[in-house]
Amino acid sequence: MKNYSKITPVGTKDLLFEECYANRTVSSILGKVFSHRGFHEVLTPGIEFYDLFEEKISGIPMEYMFKMSDSKGRLMVVRPDSTLPIARMVTTRLKNERHPIRLYYNQRVYRYNPGLTGRSNEVMEAGTELIGASGKRADLEVLTTAVEALSKCVPDFRIELGNAAFFKIMSRQLPVSDDEREEIRMYIESKNYSALNSALDGLEQTKAVDVIRRLPRLFGGIEVLDEACTLCEDDEGLEKIEYLREVYNDLLKFVPGERLMIDLGLVQRNDYYSDIVFSGYVSGSGEPVLIGGRYDRLLDHFDAPAPAIGFGINVDALAGVMMKRGNIPQKKAPDVLVHSEKGFEIEAIRYSGALHDANILSENSVFETEEEALSYAKYRGIKKLIVVGEEIKTIITGE
Repeated sequence: MKNYSKITPVGTKDLLFEECYANRTVSSILGKVFSHRGFHEVLTPGIEFYDLFEEKISGIPMEYMFKMSDSKGRLMVVRPDSTLPIARMVTTRLKNERHPIRLYYNQRVYRYNPGLTGRSNEVMEAGTELIGASGKRADLEVLTTAVEALSKCVPDFRIELGNAAFFKIMSRQLPVSDDEREEIRMYIESKNYSALNSALDGLEQTKAVDVIRRLPRLFGGIEVLDEACTLCEDDEGLEKIEYLREVYNDLLKFVPGERLMIDLGLVQRNDYYSDIVFSGYVSGSGEPVLIGGRYDRLLDHFDAPAPAIGFGINVDALAGVMMKRGNIPQKKAPDVLVHSEKGFEIEAIRYSGALHDANILSENSVFETEEEALSYAKYRGIKKLIVVGEEIKTIITGE
């Protein structure tokens, strides 16, 4: 039997030194933005009952989850999503809390990605959930929080706006089964024009079919909404388009126009999205680093109906981009290495602690000899070696 003790599972990786520092830095930046916006941090368990994520609620296929059983044989999953556990938390532990409830999280999610295509099965995700608030004010609050979060990390982000309800309204008019409708949604999401056309060519060529066929190409500025209005004859669909126009124009007062796009082909995978949806991109990452939207029907599954909107940010991807650009400050080497002569070990540890108290970055030597400590200091770029004994001796390592 092959021994796997020296390798990591497919889709995972060890994070070393600078990578850990970069992730902690991004998490700290995002946490400060969320906290300043009035959101409160929560954490959910790393394992949950499968029932919480069954596909008709989560939109996540069962085969994409990492599964196990507990001591009673009940099916468990390693957390594949953060929104559903937070919805569970809100409807149980926070059921008496006054709405709206503002929550944020920073935790790992685990989801199998067939073929990976550059994605990981393990992702550090940070995000917000605004629960118990509907309407444009709530949508703008969350959207501007997303914009602020990305802008604190990278200057060249792009936000794309769509509306999940528009696709649902138009696709309901197609004479197809639910499975076929889901296939069409996936073709639009992946912008697979050939497969989409093949699926639609066999249908009666109605206005609804024409709109669905055009969805992947309805990407750009405000002109996209103008074109959608000329294609759509459904009053409910037109209402969704006009609301998206209103939100887009409001956001232009907060974010430069070149950073804001409309994509009516943005039909998110998670079926719980009910209205406005959005994604965030940064140069250097092929996948969106931010995904969010409104999910007003999700809490119905917990017998506690409430409107809600939120988003999640891929911390790993964002940290990777910032590292490549040199946007993560380099962690400083210690200013001083403190070494003890034999019998003065505790005195050296206390001396190092006093340096820390004086905001001088120091490291305590664990070497047996002064020569070993000096060699190590030179290797690490530590400029000063202090030897603690009957007297205090200072050695400048560059000399």
